[in-house]
Amino acid sequence: MAWHIPFIKLPPRVAVLRLQGMIVSGGRMGGGLSDAALAPVIEKAFRKGRPAAVALAVNSPGGSPVQSALIAARIRRLADEKKLPVHAFVEDVAASGGYWLASAADDIWLDASSVVGSIGVISAGFGFPDLLARHGIERRVHTAGASKSFLDPFRPEKPEDVARLVGILEPVHAAFKAQVRARRGGRLAEGDLFTGDVWVGEAAVAQGLADGLAHMVPKLKALYGDGVRLVPYGMRKSLFQRFGSRILGEAIDQIEERALWAQYGL
Repeated sequence: MAWHIPFIKLPPRVAVLRLQGMIVSGGRMGGGLSDAALAPVIEKAFRKGRPAAVALAVNSPGGSPVQSALIAARIRRLADEKKLPVHAFVEDVAASGGYWLASAADDIWLDASSVVGSIGVISAGFGFPDLLARHGIERRVHTAGASKSFLDPFRPEKPEDVARLVGILEPVHAAFKAQVRARRGGRLAEGDLFTGDVWVGEAAVAQGLADGLAHMVPKLKALYGDGVRLVPYGMRKSLFQRFGSRILGEAIDQIEERALWAQYGL
């Protein structure tokens, strides 16, 4: 006698991909968000278990524009390939490269106190020529190539070096603006949203940088039903990253990241 098991419809699954921290090219001890580190996690989130959607939990003050572009492009490629909607939920901040990541989603949701924007590019450093002169230290630099000592922090800043730096920053800014326009389209408000300014909560929604105020769990339940299963995905740190790196080079990465977060009062 044959037994037939009735078809049971399973509740929808939503893969939750956590994107938290500074966006870096690798980090001295492998910390931070990078395309290389996130690639297997993103692939798994889109491919494993036939999810109904992917949710991005974004909490990043930014960092490398190239890594931001690579990560966002990977998310879009897989979303298009799998024909899956992507929803971004901003926690404390999605600024600069963090907003670049959020813009990879089809819609962006905020907390009332989330900080969003900073669509700009920055280069910062220090200059020490007066300090050296005060202590009688002479800086000696010999180059083959006139631009090899470009923006040397131990020499007075040159107007031509500043002009060249602006020429480097502007194409990166243009790429950032193109990403936001391509992803947010007609939702953006009139006016210049690309000055590097930031907005909070409802003000960001009014500018078209986000679609509304909502927290992840209730919003996903509203979209996919009360039975929706949220499956978390994130980078795992090795024992060395968790313990050994605390006393090595990652301390410098943490100082840099702390400075980025501090820009937004966090």
